[in-house]
Amino acid sequence: MLQKKLTRVRKILRKHPGVVVALSGGVDSSLLLKIAKDVLGDRVIAVTAVSPLHPQDEVNEARKIAKIVHCRHLVIRTRELENKKFVKNSRNRCYHCKRELFTIFKRLARKHQYNIIEASNVSDLDDFRPGLRALAELNVESPFIQARINKKEIRKLAKKFGLPNWDKPSMACLASRIPYGHKINTKTLRRIESAERYLKTFPLTQIRVRDHFPRARIEILDNEFHIILKNRKKIIDHFRKLGYTSVALDLEGYRSGSLNR
Repeated sequence: MLQKKLTRVRKILRKHPGVVVALSGGVDSSLLLKIAKDVLGDRVIAVTAVSPLHPQDEVNEARKIAKIVHCRHLVIRTRELENKKFVKNSRNRCYHCKRELFTIFKRLARKHQYNIIEASNVSDLDDFRPGLRALAELNVESPFIQARINKKEIRKLAKKFGLPNWDKPSMACLASRIPYGHKINTKTLRRIESAERYLKTFPLTQIRVRDHFPRARIEILDNEFHIILKNRKKIIDHFRKLGYTSVALDLEGYRSGSLNR
């Protein structure tokens, strides 16, 4: 079954004169880039956005993957924080972000007479994803959705193809840590990035720092709570240096898109 789905993705890609792949550095976009490169050869360009929304570690990971796949890679500075509708942080925040981002990517694709593709998968359809509406409006293809490939299958294929990030934890832009209605700004995004970077120094699998400033709410896998509790004094000290006055461990554990609930 999975092999048939992979064949379907390859068939979808073959119809394109060339593609620009939105590469975030995560396993989904890394796998899509790998398959596209195998199918289309040099008619593939990876593009990665750089802005305060994206941790520098993710940009570095994207560069690493593009190098492994031997694909041309463009890094483009984007200005989502200049979009007042995005900064307002309504429930349609992701729509405004994706609309702006992929308009830029499409412009690049047209320059090369290529098409733009991205790596959303059917597992993403289970969550509130207004960004998918923006992709549909811009006619951006999502081959994994078209082929009905889910996240588990993506990891399985990525491991098969030898991608080093096949088991990398899921990642979303830093704005997803900010409750709706709280305006997004560079200072808040940097605070969240610094907090999560510090937590990554511990052996934690999945990390989110939800910014209810001046309170931080940490989401991790429930079987790793003991790591936070064992190191709570160091963590509290670091978070207070960032400006948080209290630090909470969410007893429900990590949930993708928990602020959507």
